[in-house]
Amino acid sequence: MTAVADALELDRVESHLNPPASYDLADHPVPTGREEVWRFTPIKRLRGILDGEASDACLDWETTIPEGVSLTTVSAAEAREIGELAPNERPAALAAELSGGAALLDVPADFEADEPIVIRLTGSSVDDLVWGQLVYRIGAHARVTIVLVHSGSARYSAIQSFLVGDGAQVNILSLQDWEDDAVHLGRDAIRVGRDASVKHTSISFGGDVVRMHANVEYAGPGGEAELLGLYFADAGQHLEHRLFADHTAPKTKSNVVYKGALQGEGAHTVWIGNVLIRKVAEGIETYEENRNLVLTDGCQADSVPNLEIETGEIEGAGHASATARFDDEQLFYLRSRGVSEKEAQRLVVHGFFNDLIRKVGIPSIEEQLLRTVEAELAKNVLKELA
Repeated sequence: MTAVADALELDRVESHLNPPASYDLADHPVPTGREEVWRFTPIKRLRGILDGEASDACLDWETTIPEGVSLTTVSAAEAREIGELAPNERPAALAAELSGGAALLDVPADFEADEPIVIRLTGSSVDDLVWGQLVYRIGAHARVTIVLVHSGSARYSAIQSFLVGDGAQVNILSLQDWEDDAVHLGRDAIRVGRDASVKHTSISFGGDVVRMHANVEYAGPGGEAELLGLYFADAGQHLEHRLFADHTAPKTKSNVVYKGALQGEGAHTVWIGNVLIRKVAEGIETYEENRNLVLTDGCQADSVPNLEIETGEIEGAGHASATARFDDEQLFYLRSRGVSEKEAQRLVVHGFFNDLIRKVGIPSIEEQLLRTVEAELAKNVLKELA
């Protein structure tokens, strides 16, 4: 198939869960909540973000960047020229229009670093409405880890593009560790180069409403993407994660594993996983999995996996989803061996999360996550058993 034919084919197929990309706000009207892509989100709790009010507020930045990597500011027009992935939903389109320019992290070709690049973004008040636009350009055959940490309080909407060069190996982690009143709408869009591999991990603990959207597409054959996620919702929290793996090239791979726990009255989590396999994407492999552990009454976990397949010439495709309470057999096994009920429940929850945490591949973050899971349990489940 020619390049022209490829382009025509990609334009023809659209996912019903991933609207066409566009910078034009007219293509992204204010949602009512009845739209398929917004029906789970508590729009009234977004505190005006979708209205698109201009703002000069910003988050405080703290960075750890190794020599050879640069962090600069470019205009919105320059971000598009660099190859920023266009927004496919209103919050990202607003961020691209109102941010006033983009932060550009440039990793040169063949660059390698053992220590991660760390960007810490901290808000000071939920009264602050902050628009973010970030572009990460990773050169061919580079090997790098990027950690993005959100904390403090704000109303924050951001569009992020990760442009991964051919043969590069990139580990991306986004941690949402906000105060309880924060609102965060984020879109991470990743273009995976030929024979490149990307691991993207999204972790949400804090915030009142957090809605994260991760998109992956492929610039050439042989690209691999691993999308991991972990979330823990407390009383009243809404944590939503949406995934879209767009197989735009043959012999590509995607693997999605998200796990979440819920506790407390009104805790609500949403996971939407969507994979589109286009006609040009022959020989691909994909699998998506979501597991939810409900720890107390009064919680709601929505989990919707989707596969849209335009070709039968694939190596494999599948999905799995499950929502359940504590495994009674596991608890009985532990209790029968003298383990207290409190300790048994703690061990079951840690076992539920541990295999995923160990896949993060960043030791300092892994240890932090284990401590955070323990702290979350102490808020409700272990407190009730004390």
